[in-house]
Amino acid sequence: MSFFYFNHEVMPNVTLPDGSVKSFDQSLTVAEVASSIGSGLAKAAIAGEINGQLVDTSFMIENDSDLAIITNKDDKALEVIRHSTAHLLAQATQQLYPKAQVTIGPVIDNGFYYDFAYKDGFSEQDLAKIEKKMTAIVKQNLPIERMEMSRDDAVKFFKSLGEHYKAEIIESIPTDETLSLYKQGDFVDLCRGPHVPSTSKLKAFKLMKLAGAYWRGDSNNEMLQRVYGTAWENKEDLAAHLHRLEEAEKRDHRKIGKTQNLFHTQEEAPGMVFWHPKGWTLYQIIVQYMSQVFKDNGYQEVHTPEIMDRSMWEKSGHWDKFGDAMFTTHSENRDYAVKPMNCPGHVQIYKQGLKSYRDLPLRLGEFGSCHRNEPSGTLHGIMRVRNFVQDDAHIFCTIDQIQSEVSEFIDLTFKVYKHFGFENIDIKLSTRPEKRVGSDEVWDQAEASLSEALDAKGIEWELQEGEGAFYGPKVEFVLKDCLEREWQCGTIQADFSMPERLDAQYIAEDGSKQTPVMLHRVIVGSIERFTGILIEHYEGAFPSWLAPIQAVILNISQKQEEYSKNVEINLKKQGLRVISDLRNEKIGFKIREHSMQRYPYILVVGDREQENNQVSVRRRGGEDLGSMSLEALTELINQE
Repeated sequence: MSFFYFNHEVMPNVTLPDGSVKSFDQSLTVAEVASSIGSGLAKAAIAGEINGQLVDTSFMIENDSDLAIITNKDDKALEVIRHSTAHLLAQATQQLYPKAQVTIGPVIDNGFYYDFAYKDGFSEQDLAKIEKKMTAIVKQNLPIERMEMSRDDAVKFFKSLGEHYKAEIIESIPTDETLSLYKQGDFVDLCRGPHVPSTSKLKAFKLMKLAGAYWRGDSNNEMLQRVYGTAWENKEDLAAHLHRLEEAEKRDHRKIGKTQNLFHTQEEAPGMVFWHPKGWTLYQIIVQYMSQVFKDNGYQEVHTPEIMDRSMWEKSGHWDKFGDAMFTTHSENRDYAVKPMNCPGHVQIYKQGLKSYRDLPLRLGEFGSCHRNEPSGTLHGIMRVRNFVQDDAHIFCTIDQIQSEVSEFIDLTFKVYKHFGFENIDIKLSTRPEKRVGSDEVWDQAEASLSEALDAKGIEWELQEGEGAFYGPKVEFVLKDCLEREWQCGTIQADFSMPERLDAQYIAEDGSKQTPVMLHRVIVGSIERFTGILIEHYEGAFPSWLAPIQAVILNISQKQEEYSKNVEINLKKQGLRVISDLRNEKIGFKIREHSMQRYPYILVVGDREQENNQVSVRRRGGEDLGSMSLEALTELINQE
């Protein structure tokens, strides 16, 4: 092994983020630049960013460069910290369990993991031991040093350590490549980097859980032990993250779904939802609201078959690209597929009757039941299912109409999200992938239409180059819930392929036959998933307009039973969703029990309320609003 540091006779100019330029009479490292600025910055430096690329503080600057010193106050430090903490985990594990072989340890959202080949297996108790050892290594302040090695030498090196999995990874790399390795104390690992300069920089981490993982993700290979962890820039951020996880656990839609009797799933129908009365009411409130959104914004609601002939899916392109995820059936010597999406059916409706440019844009919407054969390991409550319904719609338009349609859709999407209680929305534009259909000229126009529509709104958006669909670019809407978790829900995609594949046409103004553009769009996406998001966002305490039960009526004694029944009938006639609990139980017991259900209102009826034709109103959370008439109560709930 050898270190590759050079000291050429160069005089680099380094431009800092504030625009100032520092000139040096010889090449130097990022760490040395930080020292020249101040000892405090040198001590805090975690990495550097040279011309937009993250590098180690040991990186040698030999040319004029733009440089930013990365400290734990920078968001970009997180990736470096988490990458380094994965190595720290591997080092601690091997010190405690020398027979454990390392495989891979990537950074993931909010943390990292490392897969180990260890026949004896780890237990949950082992995590505490490993974490304690990690802390001890941090206190040793071990320098983390980058080395370079040829591919063949790296294979020999890791085989000499008994690290056969790591050697296998390296053997899949081209022979002429030079690899980077990182050393900290007695531990060496293959890695591109960058890493923090020493283990002392890793001050806020926690090991979270164990899981199984097949070597290289292949179920034919042996099962490995995966250790998940999280790492942050400081202990305050770590504590905040752990608190969010506790909150997420409390808000788990599966637990609330059971507590509030909303839905359940079972093995006889994997990935399918059994909706209970209250849950189905919530579901229908969402569907009816989105159906009204269709009506108010020029969409015509339609319905298409659940099953269509295989030839349709072959022609649309779905059979080749998504065939493994489609449920199929056979009847009378014909192959059929259960629809995974609604778009081919909408094209068939569009094609009924000759269309003119005057008919465009044509907006078709459907709450169609779709099925996708998702892997069983990915299913998660109602968030990831095999049967779902979307607020799915397709806009058939001309290329010149794309921008205005996207602009209107942006306004509508933000309005709907705000109504549901989400105001923190990120926008992403995904552009042409390497493998695509359509000419560059068409892609240029489509991408320009989407970006111009976003810019015209004056909203910030992120470019995702190469992440578009094969048939066109797309805008994605990512909403953040009360725990700052991100949920990609809405999207609008420009499709030039499917209308042509399925022979959709219109008569242009000049009399020629043209193919329309097809804009695929959803706002909330899967109703099942969006319902789960709402459950967790509100922790089951829905605003009155969404709550499946808006109020529960409780009588103090049997003397008010008949009056309570009449109250229920009258409130239901006013369109309110109410139930009554007339059991012969103490009123305190009933209030506590129904408070757990988090209904917006609890209505208590005693002798005085019965005499005055009123109800005593308690708002969720225990606020006593006093007695009021049924008319006043109805007005209060409707105002909300």
